[in-house]
Amino acid sequence: MKGDRVTGISHRQDQDEFRGATGSLFRIALAPTIWAFHFLFCYAGAAVWCAKFGTPGGIAFLRLSIAGLTVLALLAIAWQGWRSYRQWAPHDHDDHVEGSHRFLGHAALLLSVISFVGVVYVAMPALFIGSCL
Repeated sequence: MKGDRVTGISHRQDQDEFRGATGSLFRIALAPTIWAFHFLFCYAGAAVWCAKFGTPGGIAFLRLSIAGLTVLALLAIAWQGWRSYRQWAPHDHDDHVEGSHRFLGHAALLLSVISFVGVVYVAMPALFIGSCL
């Protein structure tokens, strides 16, 4: 059977729609996942570093490590936000984009913004840390 007689949708069109929705769902989860791993690595890394090498000179290395990890996380979230924005705000030639596809892009964009702010707030204590004690 080549397609559904009632709706006229072929099996191939069904698969293509599912692939698009799967990509959008992955896009929704990516930015908060980056934020969660950034949180985990910053706080667990600081705890391990202070437990093993709690020297005053080690704080500078800890700060630089957190700064580098933060920059990487922010770049990844910004890239994800840009891709989500492009899905949400279609160009002139993309007027046929479905509402659910655009909604998922909008939701992913908003989660990217929240995750970006969350990563900044997770990294802020590294600016003020004086010692491991």
